[in-house]
Amino acid sequence: MAFNTETQPGVHPQAPAQTRGFVFNHTMLRVKDPERSLDFYTRVLGMRLLRKLDFAEMKFSLYFLIGPDAGEEAPEDPQARTAWMFGQRAVLELTHNWGTEDDPDFKYHNGNEEPRGYGHICFSVPDLDAAVRWFDENGVEFVKRPDQGKMKDVAFIKDPDGYWIEIVQPDRLSALGD
Repeated sequence: MAFNTETQPGVHPQAPAQTRGFVFNHTMLRVKDPERSLDFYTRVLGMRLLRKLDFAEMKFSLYFLIGPDAGEEAPEDPQARTAWMFGQRAVLELTHNWGTEDDPDFKYHNGNEEPRGYGHICFSVPDLDAAVRWFDENGVEFVKRPDQGKMKDVAFIKDPDGYWIEIVQPDRLSALGD
């Protein structure tokens, strides 16, 4: 029998039939300066920009990014690509509220300062040591390096807005936890 779910209080043993086909599509981060954030996510983390959507009346833009190895190719047609994008897994939406980039005092709460709330997103990499060297070469700020703290083989970096990004190499974490 194939694995379905771990058992913990509050966990339902089977997903309701009505939820079949539900896909966790994206998570959103608000960014102060889209150019700086897009450079970080596309150059440093290798993501691809799928679509930019502007909402002039409400003065904000959405940027949808996907990992470099997302598999299937996105359609060329913008409308078809938008529909395709909303069916994918692990899409990152960066939301830019116009004008924030011009305010030197403006800053978003990263969720890891008091009061704590939101924590982080995570990227899996094939070689953690090579990724750390790449981040160092690009001046990326580390919250925690893989050899620091009690939890080894896990790194945390910051994006331009101070959001934490966990970096892991899957085969180095097989014995994690109890």
